[in-house]
Amino acid sequence: MPGYGVRMAAVTRVVNDALFTSVLNNSSSAAGQRALVEALDKLEATINDTDLDFSPAALVQKLNNALQQYSSSPESAAFAQSAVAAARDLSSALNSATTLVQDVRSKADAEISSAVSSLNTLLSRFETVNKQIVKGTINGSDVTDYQDQRDALLLEISQEVGIRTVARPDGGMNIYTESGVTLFDVVPRQISFQPTPMLAPGVAGNIVYADGVPITGSTATMGVSSGRITGLVQVRDDVGITYQNQLDELARGLIVAFSESDQSATPALADATGLFSWNGGPGLPPSGSITSGLAGTIRLNAAVDPDQGGDVKRLRDGGMNGAAYVYNSDGVAGYTGRLDALVDQMRATQTYSSDSKIATVATLVGFASNSAAWLEEARRSSNSEYAYRQTVLGRASESLNKITGVNLDEEMALMLELERSFQASSKVITTIDSMLASLLAAVR
Repeated sequence: MPGYGVRMAAVTRVVNDALFTSVLNNSSSAAGQRALVEALDKLEATINDTDLDFSPAALVQKLNNALQQYSSSPESAAFAQSAVAAARDLSSALNSATTLVQDVRSKADAEISSAVSSLNTLLSRFETVNKQIVKGTINGSDVTDYQDQRDALLLEISQEVGIRTVARPDGGMNIYTESGVTLFDVVPRQISFQPTPMLAPGVAGNIVYADGVPITGSTATMGVSSGRITGLVQVRDDVGITYQNQLDELARGLIVAFSESDQSATPALADATGLFSWNGGPGLPPSGSITSGLAGTIRLNAAVDPDQGGDVKRLRDGGMNGAAYVYNSDGVAGYTGRLDALVDQMRATQTYSSDSKIATVATLVGFASNSAAWLEEARRSSNSEYAYRQTVLGRASESLNKITGVNLDEEMALMLELERSFQASSKVITTIDSMLASLLAAVR
């Protein structure tokens, strides 16, 4: 009948700005930490379990032990070959570690490009929804569904980069980075980034720009500090470069420790590469500064490598760079002077670049161990921070859902109340119908 039926009085939307802001902030922080944790887990493959003798620290110690064994029996060809093999394994491990570090950095660079593309897409979708909200607000129509869509988009955007929002009187919303750079104001601003096809060791990648303003990199005055983009930039330009610096300094220390010096009565020649060589050999890498990518080019000197026609006895006798560098000039089979000196060099402290961000004065074994400890501590602290951020995010999301979400218990209680009301109304109608029927029967 006209005038009867079900009528919706109003649509209400429950919001809690403080809790929603907390969810956005913790979502950004968790996303950035996750990117860092995933990269550190990959880099951990360079050290594995030190007891398995695969880490640079374990291989340095293995070389030290092989040298001591060779020194105890300098006439032994088997011990000479064992020491050379240990050196080969160590140089190969440093080469592989550099390859892995560069792979992690390159993937981070590619993921930054992907994140920037995703961010531009999300901002474009945000514009569409935001326009519908403004239009509906002006017309007085229901926009709650669009507001829910907008909140979902904000959550996705916050995972790429830390944000803050400002509501407008017309129902619209502006988005800024946490540092204040505009991402959306009526229309989306362009986020730009140029990926680097071949990242050079030790060199930072390109900067991310928002509306022409740098938001990453050391020169960014309004840089972002959370979100996946921030985490990936940290992997590429901080963690990756620092760890590469440590590997490069370890390689430099090895080349210097095993270098040969002019043995002439009046030395006139410069020190030259010995057991270990590199692309700049036979000269030695400079001290006091990082030779970027050195760990990727360090190799066993061909003069001592039997696979390349070398003679393993040159490790004992010297002469990898010619007659002037021969230590065992008489060719004595029991000569131990050079081997003992090399063992002492491995035990001696060297000074390393502060760019390695670990102890600058240490032995070769100590420096390699410090590097492994630095990586493990970075993994531990990053995992701890990620777990914390995930917990806070979970609690904030749960609290927000309790306030703004559908409570099934309350809805069930309301449904039962409506069911009882319907049953009561039905009983009233049945009673009235029966009374009317009795009245009509009496009249007849």
